[in-house]
Amino acid sequence: MPVVATTRPPRPDERDGVDRVFLDAPGFDRLIAAGELLEWCRIGPYRRGVPRAGVRARLAEGRPVLLPLDLAGALAVRAAAPGVRLVLLAPPAYRADPDVAAVFAHAVAHDRTERAAAELVGLLGSSFLAPARPPAGGARDAEV
Repeated sequence: MPVVATTRPPRPDERDGVDRVFLDAPGFDRLIAAGELLEWCRIGPYRRGVPRAGVRARLAEGRPVLLPLDLAGALAVRAAAPGVRLVLLAPPAYRADPDVAAVFAHAVAHDRTERAAAELVGLLGSSFLAPARPPAGGARDAEV
């Protein structure tokens, strides 16, 4: 997963640039103004966002990108990169509205962590066993 940028203060065990990129509000505003965030949102008094550079670097290496997003974030990513393949991770009894379901290429029910993780690895590939290769014309070719 790419490192997320945030305006919240670091927790004692977090390292800047490793766990998160910790920015003050003006620094975060500069990223927004420069178009360097793939998506961003406000969570309570803080903001968090996904820097494009980390996503681009992973895709350039042929590695899949996993982003923990809410629905609004997924829609923002879809708008910024129409060619991406989005996967919905949902509670077992969740039935997405048809308009929401249409945004996602696949839905994974999070009924058991091991099963859901195995399904995600099957969809994305595993960099632990062998590097994942996006399909021709797939995620690597998406403009992010």
